[in-house]
Amino acid sequence: METPTGQQIFRQKKMTTQLTGKRDDTPLHAVARDGNLELVMEMIANNLGEAAELALLFSKQNQAGETALYVASERGHVDIVKELIKYYDSGLASLRARNGYDAFHIAAKQGDLEIVEVLMGVNPDLSLTFDSSNTTALHSAASQGHVELVKFLLEKGSALAMIAKSNGMTALHSAARNGHLEILKALLSIEPGLANKIDQKGQTALHMAVKGQNVELVQELIMADPSLMNMVDNQGNSALHIASRKGRDQIVRKLLDIKGINKTIVNRFRETAFDAAEKTGHSGIASILEEHGVLSAKSMVPSTANTANRELKQTVIDIKHGVQNQLQTARLTRKRVRGIAKKVNKMQAEGLNNAMNSTTVVAVLIATVAFAAIFQRIETSKLRPTMSFMEVPEILENDSRNSMQFETFSTIF
Repeated sequence: METPTGQQIFRQKKMTTQLTGKRDDTPLHAVARDGNLELVMEMIANNLGEAAELALLFSKQNQAGETALYVASERGHVDIVKELIKYYDSGLASLRARNGYDAFHIAAKQGDLEIVEVLMGVNPDLSLTFDSSNTTALHSAASQGHVELVKFLLEKGSALAMIAKSNGMTALHSAARNGHLEILKALLSIEPGLANKIDQKGQTALHMAVKGQNVELVQELIMADPSLMNMVDNQGNSALHIASRKGRDQIVRKLLDIKGINKTIVNRFRETAFDAAEKTGHSGIASILEEHGVLSAKSMVPSTANTANRELKQTVIDIKHGVQNQLQTARLTRKRVRGIAKKVNKMQAEGLNNAMNSTTVVAVLIATVAFAAIFQRIETSKLRPTMSFMEVPEILENDSRNSMQFETFSTIF
């Protein structure tokens, strides 16, 4: 009869064979995934005397980039998480899987408050980890509607609410887009200034909210900051534009009933909210807008103020594009100048060589002509058939009539 230890080892080997094949799991991954706390503790005990082996055991990632701690957190095995986290430092605990999440983040995304509390109890800094798009655990919890978990994270650190994703969206944007009213209230109670934060598209949480169906959520945001209802995004769209385009009739009515709503905003495509509704086929909403005095941009007399604002905004955009074009032109210019400089240097070198060659040729020609003229002036009687070339200067020097030719000859040679 096998001993209990032998039975455990047999079960462990069988489980490893069944579960590790496709995922490249280690035995620790396998028992953590299965929720077998007894085998997890046994594996840890067997490696306690070997620090290197123990570190390797906990840091090992499977094909999906998951550690044993990640697997236990994802499966919701609280007891195993409690045991494993004792041996994980901040670096190991925050190892991310291929999906960009670490153990803490996956637990928050799934709304597992108990595991989040366990992990933060050992390492509070885990709440500050984020994925490749700068999404924190708070973002994910807010997006998924995990109210209690969001409140817990905010109690531990309200500064988390101000962290924006790579696209500029805050946790408030995510809650508003998905219609999570209680989370939106919790966020605004901690950080009221979140209401007017904009993302990369220039949209506020109200722009997000009017894309959904929750009228109460829209009202909550406007109560927090009434100026939101007339704020426009990068395309010049107000909340009324977006609600009209999306066909949200109840939200359109709510916006129109609020004192101070600007019904004459024209976006960059020369459209009012009425035009946006008609363009997207929402004739019922177009009728509601018309009843409340919202007209087509074509039928409106251009307002000097609106025109000035649009022109100013367009000027800024044009300047931005102009600067970008100038920078690009400058880069191309520098490249071309370097090319031209090389050519100029080459041309200068060739020109210098040509000039030197030309000077030599001219000098030879001058010397030839001068030499011929000198010989014509020398009396033939003074010349002898056997005279050498070097005797000519002596004759010239003795002949006063040829003094000028001698000076020229001496200068050249």
